[in-house]
Amino acid sequence: MSEGLRIDADRDTGVAVVTLDRPGRLNAVDLATAGELAACWRAFRYDDSVRAVVLTGAGERAFCTGLDRDADVPQPGSPYMLDDPLLRIGPKANDLWKPVIAAVCGMACGGAFYLLGESEFVVADETASFFDPHTAYGMVSAYEAVYMAHRMPYGEAARMALMGTAERISARRAYEIGLVSELTAPGGALEAALRCAAVVASYPPEGVQGTVRALWAAKEAARVQALAQAPALIALGNLPAERQAELFAARRRDGFRVR
Repeated sequence: MSEGLRIDADRDTGVAVVTLDRPGRLNAVDLATAGELAACWRAFRYDDSVRAVVLTGAGERAFCTGLDRDADVPQPGSPYMLDDPLLRIGPKANDLWKPVIAAVCGMACGGAFYLLGESEFVVADETASFFDPHTAYGMVSAYEAVYMAHRMPYGEAARMALMGTAERISARRAYEIGLVSELTAPGGALEAALRCAAVVASYPPEGVQGTVRALWAAKEAARVQALAQAPALIALGNLPAERQAELFAARRRDGFRVR
């Protein structure tokens, strides 16, 4: 366990709760937390007492806001190579085929979609909102857009990626388009996700894990091909880091609509 991640396992129910625990940073993922997430998923592969996982964020303001902007991530000079510390933070990227249910309250944006994209389904409360800020800051939404294009109708994924910080998808709208599978009253998402996880964990794990793998395989080939293009697209389309920082510093904190 690190300062950025909290892991609690209930041996009676077989459910583990993984909590991004950086509420002061809106649960943004720094490099240490990225490493802890990868290690957590890989450890669960060997822990037969954990049969289902709930992933959530600490506090009421955010589930996760992606990569911490203070993280220093040097990049290769080639457009064909990219170092992205978020590529290994999800369960599927770490070969974990136990079911993961996301419980969202507050903001989920940008790099949070690496986690939502590798969860089986999402439960959210009425405070949740979803948006992708990349284009507003001169960045290509590549990995995030691919994950969301496999979780919601294409037009909705495209609108979210292209509208940047100008719009946020409300919890209600996310439920209507299928990104969210269950909508709860404020503060109720974790309890609802735990209820689902306890049911799934009560079933024979071999059948559950095989079903998780089959569901992922349904769109895996298209996802892999799309993600393979991401490094070059990002290298071609991203503004220099200093210009991105200028746009981020000049952002309007209240200049968005919720739909």
